[in-house]
Amino acid sequence: MTFPIKGLIAATALGTTIAAPAVAETTIRLSTYVNEADIRYDGFVHFADLVAEKTGGSVEVQIFPSATLHGWSEGVDAVQGGVSDMSWIPADDRLPCYRVTSLYPVAVDLEGQIEMDAAYADLVRDEAASVNLVPVFNSNYSYDQEWWFEGGIDDLGNLDGKQVRSIGPLVSLMIETWGGAPVFVAPKEVFQSAERGVVDGINMGVATYSSWKLWDVMPYMVNANLFYGNIQYMMNKEKFDSMSEDEQAAVMEAARETEEWLKPRYENWVDQRVGTAVMKGGGAAVSISQDKRMELIDSVQGTWNETVDAACGPELAGKIRDLFAQHAP
Repeated sequence: MTFPIKGLIAATALGTTIAAPAVAETTIRLSTYVNEADIRYDGFVHFADLVAEKTGGSVEVQIFPSATLHGWSEGVDAVQGGVSDMSWIPADDRLPCYRVTSLYPVAVDLEGQIEMDAAYADLVRDEAASVNLVPVFNSNYSYDQEWWFEGGIDDLGNLDGKQVRSIGPLVSLMIETWGGAPVFVAPKEVFQSAERGVVDGINMGVATYSSWKLWDVMPYMVNANLFYGNIQYMMNKEKFDSMSEDEQAAVMEAARETEEWLKPRYENWVDQRVGTAVMKGGGAAVSISQDKRMELIDSVQGTWNETVDAACGPELAGKIRDLFAQHAP
C-alpha cells in the first residue's frame, strides 16, 4: 500500500508542530500501605496530578500502593536508602518526638484539622530534617482510628486479657492499661491474623480496615474517638533539596490542596463503609459516651505526657499540647 507524496509531506509537517510530552526531570517514588480500593489512593493520584500541573511536568510522582516497596515499620530506612522517595513514617526511634506525638491521647475538634495538622508538621520539621526527612503530606488518622472485635464487648477499658493489634507505642500502652496484650501486625497481615485467631481485637483506621475487607472477620466496631493522629508522609530531604525552589513550593502546595480536597471525600467514604457494613454486612458500630471517652483518655494521658516530655523536651512537648488545646472540642 502506498501513500500520496502530498499526504506524506503533510503528515511530516504535522509531526513537527505537535509538541512532545514533557520529560520529567525529577521522579518522586511515593510508597503507601493503602491499596487502590481506598479513597486515600485517589488522594495520592490527585496529588500526583497537581504536582505535574504545577511543575509543568518537570516533577513526576509515581505511586506504589499496598506496601509494595517496603513494610510498615521500614519507612525511614526506605526513604533514607532510596527504596522510595516519599513514604508514610511510622513510630521510629530515630524520630523520638514524632514517635510519641503522631498518635496522642487527646480529644480534638476536627473542624480545623487542616490547620492543626500543618502546625503539627511544623513542630516536628526540625527533628525530621535531622534524619534527612521533610514532612510533606498529613494524614487523616484523627477521624477514624478505632477498635474491632469478633463479638460485643462490654467495656473497652476492660480487655480481660484479649490480644489486640497495635500500631505503635501509645496504642500498646492503652491496650496494656486496659488489661489486654498488644500484638504488632502489619496492615496486609491483619486479615489472616484475625481469621486464624492470632488477635482477639484490632486497632486500625476505618478506611484501612474497610479496604482490606476486615469487616468479614471482626464485624463489631467500638467508635471511641480517642486520638489525635497524623502518620505523616515524608520525603528524602536531599531529593527535596535537589529540586528548584519553584518545584519545592509546587509539591508543598499540591500536598496542602490535596489534603483540603481529600478531607470531605475521606470522611464521607469512611462513613459510607461503616454504614454499609452495619446495614448489609452484619456489622455493628457502637459509640461510647463522652464521659467514657474522657475516662479512657485520662487513664493514659498522664503517663503519656511524661513520655512525651522525655522524648520531645518540655518546651516542644508544651507547644504540641498547646496546639491540641487550641483545637479542643
